[in-house]
Amino acid sequence: QVQLVESGGGLVQAGGSLRLSCVASGRTFSSVTMTWFRQAPGKEREFVAGITWSGGRTSYADSVKGRFTISRDNAKNTVYLQMNSLKPEDTAVYYCAARAVNIIVTAPVLYDFWGQGTQVTVSS
Repeated sequence: QVQLVESGGGLVQAGGSLRLSCVASGRTFSSVTMTWFRQAPGKEREFVAGITWSGGRTSYADSVKGRFTISRDNAKNTVYLQMNSLKPEDTAVYYCAARAVNIIVTAPVLYDFWGQGTQVTVSS
């Protein structure tokens, strides 16, 4: 099992920034992909950004490219999502997810472990 705990959400004005963190604990996989998803009210959960644990490859949704940056600190078992130039449409619950395959995929069903989520609200 892998436990994931997110933090860093909050209320911010449009144009502002937030940094989300996700700490992984429990069984550590030698190659595991870490990904951020988000879900707004009444909408499906959507892929935001992903990073492979070993290779450092990254992938982003088109809607956040150039504004969000995913990174990781392997020594701390932590993945970050730096969110800049936030827009009201970024408002959602943000979830950290992990899968024990070193390939980034965008379908939520392919992820084995999930955090509890952290709320991000962007006011206009």
